[in-house]
Amino acid sequence: MPPFAKIISTSDIALASQLDAAINNKTKPLGSLGQLEALAKQLGLIQRSTQPEIRQPAIIVFAADHGITEENISAFPQSVTWQMVENFLAQGAAINVFARQNGCALHIVDAGVNHDFGPRDGLIDRKVALGTHNFARQPAMSADECGQAMQHGRALVAALDGNLVGFGEMGIGNTTAGAALMHKLSGIPLADCVGAGTGLAADGIRHKRDVIEQAVAFHAGVQEPLEVLATFGGFEIAMMVGAMLGAAERRMTLLIDGFIVTSALLVAARLQPAILDYCVFAHCSDEGGHRHMLDHLGGKPLLQLGLRLGEGTGAALALPLLQAAANFLCQMATFESAQVSEKTE
Repeated sequence: MPPFAKIISTSDIALASQLDAAINNKTKPLGSLGQLEALAKQLGLIQRSTQPEIRQPAIIVFAADHGITEENISAFPQSVTWQMVENFLAQGAAINVFARQNGCALHIVDAGVNHDFGPRDGLIDRKVALGTHNFARQPAMSADECGQAMQHGRALVAALDGNLVGFGEMGIGNTTAGAALMHKLSGIPLADCVGAGTGLAADGIRHKRDVIEQAVAFHAGVQEPLEVLATFGGFEIAMMVGAMLGAAERRMTLLIDGFIVTSALLVAARLQPAILDYCVFAHCSDEGGHRHMLDHLGGKPLLQLGLRLGEGTGAALALPLLQAAANFLCQMATFESAQVSEKTE
């Protein structure tokens, strides 16, 4: 597969002016639809149209295991990863409920779960390995494995028919990987990157922070984004990086979920900063550090519901807001068409 193409910014002064005029001419006071107006403009710029639409939206949930769980950094055992994948396949998880409710296609990917599922309906097998290595002692994956995961992600997005893709994940230990990536790529103090994950108490959070601190010191020479990803990341995170870059190549809208998904975006944005033009931030997670990560990226989340489940649940819940933004721009009457008087000076 060829290398990733350069992502082109959506900036277009003429189109932006047309979108502003179309939004401002709707039957409403200026700015009265708030963040939906900015979202409608963003969708128009991504799609190069004053009539944007959300077509065949999909969410991809990437699942993988992490060797760092050997350091007792999670409140749940590693086996929960494969058990939750079974739950996804049985249509029993929150993401199944919310995706179904909002008419969103859902794809479940085995990126590197430490379990043999065998051929299964509804499961896309892109397993790179049976989980990563323990990054406290060695790099989580090789450069080749990291590249393979990224290309798998790119190919998965290329197979989609729609113009919007949301990202979700499942992997016990991945908030530890995400926090390490966040710290290395943003420079944000480690204490502000580490949270409770699946529900650690204060002493567990301190231990998790200590493990990451020691691992970062052990890999002190690692600096370049792809090297950081291979050293501290997970197969699901690397696959999301590739999928994000591939989606932006195709001028799709990227619906970004919570802490782990945003840590993948940190990598993608370091590689190709223009990718941020294509990103809609679904929500601000309750996982410690997510707000700092959003601020670092300049992301303005649509929702703040205290979520910290992952799976792409925030993306699924935010999807109707994107549909509303596109619909008001395309369907709402103008002052002229509705014969409504405009604001007097």
